[in-house]
Amino acid sequence: MPDHLTTAAGRKIAYHRRQGSAPGVVFLGGFKSDMEGTKAVHLDEWTRRTGRAFLRFDYSGHGQSSGEFTEGAIGDWAEDAMAAVSELTEGPQVLVGSSMGGWISLLLARAMPDRIAGLVTIAAAPDFTEDSMWAGFDAEQRRALADAGQVALPSEYGEPYIITRRLIEDGRNHLVLRSPLNLPFPVRLLQGTADRDVEMSVALRLLEHAQGDDMRLTLVSGADHRFSDPDCLALIVASVEDVIARAGRG
Repeated sequence: MPDHLTTAAGRKIAYHRRQGSAPGVVFLGGFKSDMEGTKAVHLDEWTRRTGRAFLRFDYSGHGQSSGEFTEGAIGDWAEDAMAAVSELTEGPQVLVGSSMGGWISLLLARAMPDRIAGLVTIAAAPDFTEDSMWAGFDAEQRRALADAGQVALPSEYGEPYIITRRLIEDGRNHLVLRSPLNLPFPVRLLQGTADRDVEMSVALRLLEHAQGDDMRLTLVSGADHRFSDPDCLALIVASVEDVIARAGRG
């Protein structure tokens, strides 16, 4: 059973925390994902074997945390992540952000840079509510969003995604690719070439936009958005190890 953190906003965030060596590792999951996914559990097992501190959690409206998914937005989930890092970890952390978690991790890097030792993103999806969802809506979908306050999008992962007007509008207040983005720590961006949810162009745009002295992008031929086969999982761990090693030289 997970533990729970009640945030200043009154949301109950479910989490699993492992004590260990510093810097700790924090996993930030994707849109409508949870902390029981393959990547999060694999990192948990790796940190158990190596004695590394580790934190995984569910945003509000996700997994075992409180709230409804359709009530949430990027700002809420970023607040949840900041509360988790602030209250459940000590010292600088290596963030591992998957898909939407990549966007959330960039918001954390901007808001609390002193708590970030390094960053690994997996199919990062910064600004996706604007550049993917809103940009991809046709006139009828935009009208439904304005009139009904929501629109349903098909998903390969189960039930349709209900996209709310608040999600789109709130996303515009948290865009990271329209203004300077300083990442003054080791950064490793991982991206599959067969990802149908986040195109390679997003990873390239992030690499070109962000400012930092130690940033690398690795493209994996044939890897899809899940990025969860044995080779991809091994690459995630190797990237985290690389970031930890290079952060220790600073």
